[in-house]
Amino acid sequence: MKLIPYLCFILLVLTTFMWGKMDSKATFAGGCFWCMVGPFQALDGVHQVASGFTGGHVNNPTYEDVIRSNTGHLESVQITYDSEKVDYETLLTIFWQNIDPTDSGGQFADRGSHYQTAIFYHSQDQKRLAEHSKKELASSNRFKDPIVTPILEAQPFYLAEEYHQDYHLKHPIRYQLYKKGSGRDSFIKQYWPTKDNVVPPENASSQSRRTKEDLKSCLTPLQYHVTQEGGTERPFDNDYWDNKEPGIYVDIVSGVPLFASVHKFDSGTGWPSFYQPITETSVDTESDFSIGMSRTEVIGSDSDAHLGHVFEDGPAPTGLRYCINSASLRFIPLSQLETEGLSRFLPLFTQ
Repeated sequence: MKLIPYLCFILLVLTTFMWGKMDSKATFAGGCFWCMVGPFQALDGVHQVASGFTGGHVNNPTYEDVIRSNTGHLESVQITYDSEKVDYETLLTIFWQNIDPTDSGGQFADRGSHYQTAIFYHSQDQKRLAEHSKKELASSNRFKDPIVTPILEAQPFYLAEEYHQDYHLKHPIRYQLYKKGSGRDSFIKQYWPTKDNVVPPENASSQSRRTKEDLKSCLTPLQYHVTQEGGTERPFDNDYWDNKEPGIYVDIVSGVPLFASVHKFDSGTGWPSFYQPITETSVDTESDFSIGMSRTEVIGSDSDAHLGHVFEDGPAPTGLRYCINSASLRFIPLSQLETEGLSRFLPLFTQ
């Protein structure tokens, strides 16, 4: 019997050696959980971002319970991450950059107690770091009103229904319209312009905001016409419409990853087509009423470059077709992802 503690210790050491350090958890409430998943998913080292509810007094609440009853829960996200690849301070930065920390009555157009913000700490170290980051934000004078986001001890976290998980990927057009219509997008751009971001846009290039003159000197006439003048290249006569090689397509202007070959399909249109962008933050969409039509334009979120249009006639799982000009893209083969600093996307090709 005396050997049991030693055997347990040996088992623990072996397990740690085989599986590495256990993943850490972080939990944040930032208003509508749809809008809080993508920003964390883009980080290397984040394994999962789940939408759910925490902070209440009812076990296993449903979405309807939370929004219609006084359960005390907040819409939240719980992040599972490798602390050796991404630290808690970075997660805190992403959190602050995606909320209005001065609003105690909800977030943007979403009002009510279940839309309030909060940081739920899982350890005393997380508590210390959260309190420090809150004090730093308050002393920065970025906001004229007080920072009201509370820092609370973590409580049971309940997953929301499957419909709410990865909503931004399942319904990207509806999600983008909601995020813009709620006022969240404009608030973030006002208070966290790119040059002030502690964590810059994913793989953003310092050349993403170059002048028109600079762009004319480094882009081909067709690339400039497409990205800066909203032009369209000829179908079936462009670089990537029938490219079947595995890899990633980046913004020709900024270098930001936009689409992956694993999401590419043959639409029969003669242009590269994808059923989703590589991350939720890669592209923006805007209404386009040019040439007498009502369409949804796809724009590089960091470069403002015209990429193409998105239509609701694509395949599962999104039902979307991102119809993109080859001239707005640069293709990076799978074999070159690591040398290009894009190794965080390698898991896409092993699923």
